Amino acid sequence: MQAQDREPLVLLAVAAAALIVSGVAPHDRVTWWLEVLPVLVGAPILIATYRRFRLGFVPAILAREILIRRSPLAGSRWLFFLVVCVCLAFSAFYELTEWWTALAGGSAAGAFLGTQGDVWDTQWDMFLALTGALSAQLLLGRWHDRQIAEL
Repeated sequence: MQAQDREPLVLLAVAAAALIVSGVAPHDRVTWWLEVLPVLVGAPILIATYRRFRLGFVPAILAREILIRRSPLAGSRWLFFLVVCVCLAFSAFYELTEWWTALAGGSAAGAFLGTQGDVWDTQWDMFLALTGALSAQLLLGRWHDRQIAEL
């Protein structure tokens, strides 16, 4: 087995170990489940689609690869913009999910929301999603194009 074939297995093992360690006597079990739920949903999806899409779970690169390989957007000027839009939509959906969870959870929701007194937490999260989507494409876009061309 080559090093590039081992990398996903090593990353999966590290993520599983981190989940196990973080799950040992957490401060609040419900909050812990809410925090690890994205990993518990995302990891099986990545495993199930690994043969067709060998991706790391970086939203901008994930959206970019899907749009390049499964739509007519390869080489389009719209690709960059639509990848940013997908990342912002995902971020907004996650923030709405946090809000809905807070409404359902009542007074214990503060731990999950993690605002820690920052009234701008949602806006900061979405701004950082925007920054990450722009940075990932600007820094990794050409490299990603070369990798796709090798497929």
